[in-house]
Parts: sequence; C-alpha cells; structure tokens
Amino acid sequence: MQPTNPTYTRTFPPPVMEARRWIAGKSFAEDRPLINLSQAAPVDPPPEPLARAMAEALLENPASHLYGPVLGLPELREELAAQWSAAYGGAVRAAQVAVTAGCNQAFTAAMSTLAGAGDEVILPLPFYFNHKMWLDMEGVRSVHLPTGDDLLPDPAQAAALITDRTRAIVLISPNNPAGVEYPPALLRAFLELARSRGLALILDETYRDFHSRAGAPHDLFTDPDWHDTLIHLYSFSKAYRLTGHRVGALMASEARLAEVEKFLDTVAICAPQVGQIGALWGMRNLGRWLAGERREILARRDVLSAGFQRLPGWQLLGCGAYFAYARHPFAKPSDAVAREMVEAAALLTLPGTMFGPSRAEGGTGQAEATLRIAFANADAAGLEEVVRRLAALDL
Repeated sequence: MQPTNPTYTRTFPPPVMEARRWIAGKSFAEDRPLINLSQAAPVDPPPEPLARAMAEALLENPASHLYGPVLGLPELREELAAQWSAAYGGAVRAAQVAVTAGCNQAFTAAMSTLAGAGDEVILPLPFYFNHKMWLDMEGVRSVHLPTGDDLLPDPAQAAALITDRTRAIVLISPNNPAGVEYPPALLRAFLELARSRGLALILDETYRDFHSRAGAPHDLFTDPDWHDTLIHLYSFSKAYRLTGHRVGALMASEARLAEVEKFLDTVAICAPQVGQIGALWGMRNLGRWLAGERREILARRDVLSAGFQRLPGWQLLGCGAYFAYARHPFAKPSDAVAREMVEAAALLTLPGTMFGPSRAEGGTGQAEATLRIAFANADAAGLEEVVRRLAALDL
C-alpha cells in the first residue's frame, strides 16, 4: 500500500465539498427550492464587457496561451501598486506585488516562506478553514485566539500566546466567516504587536471591496516601513466574479517575494494569463460597476440584519461583506443543525464546527453554537425567504 503523508490524513476534508455531499442526490420541492448559502462565491458571470475582453485576448493575443512571469503580468502588478497607493494613502511599489492563482495560493505562498513543521501561527477564532487546513498539512501548529460575541480578536490576548516558535499572526477583514470589519485601530495594534515581536502580520482583505467604511479601511500602508511586518493578501474572485479564473495578489517586501517566487514557480509557474488580463481590464474600467456591486451587497446585509431582529432565539454576531455569523437557538450542535436544515428548511449553511474547535477539542462552545450564512448568494427576496424558513424551524 502506498504511503500517505500523515499530516494530510489528520487534516479535515474541504468543508464546502463536505456540505455539497449533504445535498447530493436530493430533490427539493418546486415551491421550496434549495437556497445554497454555503460557499462565498458570486453566482453570476463577469459583466459582459469584461468577459468580452478576456475572449478577445484568447483570440487575438498569442501570449495569453503562454507561461507568463512567475510573479505576474507587469501591467497588473503596476496597476495594483498604483491603486493601492492611492486608496490607502501609502506607498506600494510594483516590485512589492505578486499575482497569484487566487488568494488561497497567496496565503500558502506567503506561509511557506514563513513557517515549517513545528512552528506556530496565531489564528483568531472563528478561523477560515482553508488557512487552518494548509497549516495542518504543513505540520504548522495553529494557535487559536478565542473571540467573544463581538468576534474581534484582542491584541493583548494574542501577545500572551506568542512563543519562540510563533512566526505569524493571521487576520481577515472583513472577516470570513464572521462578517465583522476590524476597526483601523485594532489592525494598527496588531501591526505594532507583530513588529515588536519580530513576527509577520498576514492581513487577508479578500472582501475589501464590500467594506461598509467609506475610504480606506485602515492606515497600515501609510507606514513607510509597512513591508517589514505586513503581508497583504487580495482576491479578484469576488470583485469581478472571476472565481474560476484564479487571480489573487500578495503584497510584501521584495525580499519576501524573492522567496515567494520559488514557491509559485514550483506549484503553478504563473497565475492564469487570461484571468490576469481580465483582472487588469476590470481594475481599469469597472470602478463605477464595482461601486454598484458594493451597494448591492450592503443592501443585502441590511435585509438580513433586519430579518434577524424578527427571529426569536437567534443572535446575529456578525454581518458584513459576504457573511452573517449567527448563534442558533437549538440544543443540538451546529453540525447537526446544519445537516438537518437541508431537509427541514431546504437551506444549506456551514456549521461553526467547520470554523473552530469543538469543546471536545478544547474550544469554548462557540463552534457548536454558530452557523455561517453566505448571504451574498441570495438577493433581497431570497434573504426574506431565508428568514421565513428560519422562523419556522423546529429542530
């Protein structure tokens, strides 16, 4: 029998794929179709002009079929640097930008240059499951930073978790899965903590385009030495509906990117060329359209927030960007609740046990008590229906 890396066998299976198995082979009534709130992904294709630009590249640009530079198309790196510098009021150079095959690859690339087996990385709870999976597969110990009902991590509590094996602190804002937006002062406090202890601060801003705050969500890039501590991650998947084209970005010091290049070259060589061409076209031409997408997501957030106020026993802990994170009112743990909701309400959500340890695993009970709802997958009418179905649940 062929050997298998034991760190892989000890890693939990991909949660979204697990949830899909819950509905495999099931049929749902025409008057109550399944509402899939499990995966944070736009259900509509990119806007037609963007799709057309990508199609034209395939037909008219021979380079779109070839390997590109490992760190990404120079024009896209330059555009990212210019737009980030303008948006955050800081200074980001193209040489500090890498383009990756999605934001998950940006995370794995950065983390591979930071930590190896036996090292430690601090993850606030609830965590993003793909971050935890990668650390587990690499033999890196995830050190959990618990959060209360506000779902905001505490820098002082994080400081108490740092050991001589700690290599990084990971933050996501707006948060996946919690939906909360970390205040600028909190992000600054974490940057200073990481800098003072010689750690990297990884900030994943996949959902920055749907932040409710007007203007820059933080001031970290205004620090002229941001690159000595900060590693910034971004995704084009949600902003321009390019999920299947796999385009993300990583911003860090040039020295860090020299190491990142080694990882990217051995894993994928380069991000898909057509996806990068589409991302660049979107950045240059879809500013007004993206602003409309942001308003729509914020409107859906407001619909769901108002709906939860009418749900006895439910408590909305976080709601923003693509996600609502809610405490359910049932005696059963969230993994049982989520499975039973498929049959009882034709709703597919993810349980908190996919985003944190159970009590048996040393958790606080938050995981068993909560569900993640990817509300960006339903329009306002669909979200009103979600609330009606939740109100009728009796598990």
